[in-house]
Amino acid sequence: MSYHILWILLVAYLVGSFPTGYVLVRLFLHKDIRDIGSGNIGTTNVIRTGAKGLGAATFILDICKGSLAVLLCDYLVGHTYGVCCNHRFSMFIALAAVLGHVFPVWLGFKGGKGVATGFGVFVVISPWAALAAFGIFALTILITRYVSLGSILGSASFPFLAFIWVPSLRSPMNFSILCAVPLLLIFKHHENIVRLLNGTESKFGAKKSA
Repeated sequence: MSYHILWILLVAYLVGSFPTGYVLVRLFLHKDIRDIGSGNIGTTNVIRTGAKGLGAATFILDICKGSLAVLLCDYLVGHTYGVCCNHRFSMFIALAAVLGHVFPVWLGFKGGKGVATGFGVFVVISPWAALAAFGIFALTILITRYVSLGSILGSASFPFLAFIWVPSLRSPMNFSILCAVPLLLIFKHHENIVRLLNGTESKFGAKKSA
């Protein structure tokens, strides 16, 4: 049984590890996104190439791969064991998918910050909580123009919103696992947090000085 669980988690990791931003920029602009801006393969850095359409596509596809990883692996659990996947194991699957995006094997384990992929897995675990967290994310950016701050606050809010909407996540064990993905996303923003505190973080849409 443990063998099957490990390979299902591996599937989630591999789905999440697909480097969407890297592939799109390489395919359409013939450039390596890692040589542009921050070197990150996520949406914000793809937008820095000037191709806003590719940035939007990266965001949407990263959401989709997060959702696909959870849905596919939930199905594999049901097919393997003949039972529905419970929320606890779904959250382990979600964590594996986000780890795949953040540490993709294809790019030397240097990936994105996992916000869009995290939203994708959140949508499957608790759709209403995910939409509310996205609202906090969008509203924060609208008010402050800091994408990083929106990502941090949106991620941090999800466990508490899911706690309200999904009763099965209220046990101490489930809630602890639920917090793992947001904590990973926030950790990946540690450099942004330092810049926010220092007042040097770039705002969305602002032109950088030469």
